[in-house]
Amino acid sequence: MNRRLLVASIATLIASPVLAQTNAPAANAAGGATESNGAAANGSPASQKHIKDTMQVGSLSLLMSRDALPKLTYPKLKQFADFEIAEQETVADVLKALQSNAAPNGSVPSPAEAELMQNLDDAQRAMIAKMREMKAGLAFDREYIQQQLDGHRKLLEIQETYLRAPDNLDQTNAAKLARGMIKEHLTLLGDLERMFGGSARMNSGPRNRRQP
Repeated sequence: MNRRLLVASIATLIASPVLAQTNAPAANAAGGATESNGAAANGSPASQKHIKDTMQVGSLSLLMSRDALPKLTYPKLKQFADFEIAEQETVADVLKALQSNAAPNGSVPSPAEAELMQNLDDAQRAMIAKMREMKAGLAFDREYIQQQLDGHRKLLEIQETYLRAPDNLDQTNAAKLARGMIKEHLTLLGDLERMFGGSARMNSGPRNRRQP
């Protein structure tokens, strides 16, 4: 299946139940109504932190990948950046839908740069500025790999922290799906790091393959 179609389908599957749950809350045993299962903006501190932290690190990765795509020199790395853009746009759209109980929508919009920059702290904005000043080449490729490894490890920790004590079904499902994609990307990044000879920041380029 095409990767972009896959992530768009995931977004639709997660977001679709939210509107129905908002419009038709289930009755509890005492005859009252339970809260919607959607993770609204006034959700628990744990759910709010999960969304905020995921969107912060995800926004950094998305901005960095958009900037990097035309500068990366290694084809497999360019392919990774393209995948990362599609998936971070999808995750951001899903989380915003969970926050707002938005109506189901099968499209995945591309967040504007200004919106993404608002999610970042000063150190992250400085990192974006640093990457933008770097010229295309092996040093840039290596730095991008290392930044993506660092970011994906943080994203994985955020999902696993929430999943140890989940409190919302839709958000739990979103975190599970995000965790799977993050682990997949960490594997891809590990392979790319090894192709660059180990530590992405310390070595000079992809390791030459031994000729038979």
